[in-house]
Amino acid sequence: MARFLITLPGRADGGRGARPAFPDSVTDLRQAFGPFDHLAQVGRAAEIAGFHGALAPFDPEGDESLVVAAGLLRQSRRLRTVAGFHPGIATPVYAAKVSASLQRFSGDRLDWRLAVDLDLDPAVARAQGDFLEGPDRYARAEEFLTVAKGVWSEEDYTYEGRFYQVLAGGFQSPLAGRAFPRVHLSGTSKEALELSARHADVHVFDPEDDIEAASLPGVAYGLRLPVLARDDDDEAREAARRLWARDAGTAPGASLRNGLVGSFETVAAGIRDYIDRGVGVFFLEATPYVEETYRLGERLLPLLTKEDVRVR
Repeated sequence: MARFLITLPGRADGGRGARPAFPDSVTDLRQAFGPFDHLAQVGRAAEIAGFHGALAPFDPEGDESLVVAAGLLRQSRRLRTVAGFHPGIATPVYAAKVSASLQRFSGDRLDWRLAVDLDLDPAVARAQGDFLEGPDRYARAEEFLTVAKGVWSEEDYTYEGRFYQVLAGGFQSPLAGRAFPRVHLSGTSKEALELSARHADVHVFDPEDDIEAASLPGVAYGLRLPVLARDDDDEAREAARRLWARDAGTAPGASLRNGLVGSFETVAAGIRDYIDRGVGVFFLEATPYVEETYRLGERLLPLLTKEDVRVR
């Protein structure tokens, strides 16, 4: 059966945290509404609306996805959370240790989505401490995943590589024995597909990618999919025009040009077409986050799940 996840904001809205100024004689006991409250609302909406999980995307200038994932896992009972991050953020041993702890606390509901070769401005990458470019990023990602899986599953693990070295490492109780996070990778280059063939559980495509050209036996196909669904096609197109105008051609409005816009039935038909092409995991993107998560869960998902849509 196809799985549907909602994409969280990379930069949560804490704007409602502002409070009116009161004189010193007045004590305001109300708690401010902050970014984590906004994320919790989206996560709660996703769980109530029947989504299988949520993606905390990698955003170089946004909130740290593993922290976001931890907060979401803490406040949900069954929702899987995919944390998007760059291999350059930490050593693979540290990333694995943080993730093993999160698996312990959440009942193995954490997954990874590695951002390996982003269209990232070199200046932004260097500001993040990442000076690698091109094929070197894939070579590092290969070692990152190899080491992370090694220390996760072996008690006396040693590795000597170009980017990482480990001597007699490996997890023991209480970190040992947890399920390794499902690995999501992306990209259409030769290096990207080869990395996924060796390490990915899910390879995530963009709507404009040639899905049929990829050959990844044993790897599930995922899709990043912006959507805007309303009662009829005309209402959806008008809502999309307003979104494009509001965002002046920038995301998220611009991303809809490669997504699905239309009635709930039209969008469901588009998703069925992707399922027929082999896609089994959908990362839906829609704003405003809380409202659209409920809307899609209540009106779109039932059109797909009631038919028990399965991947061929």
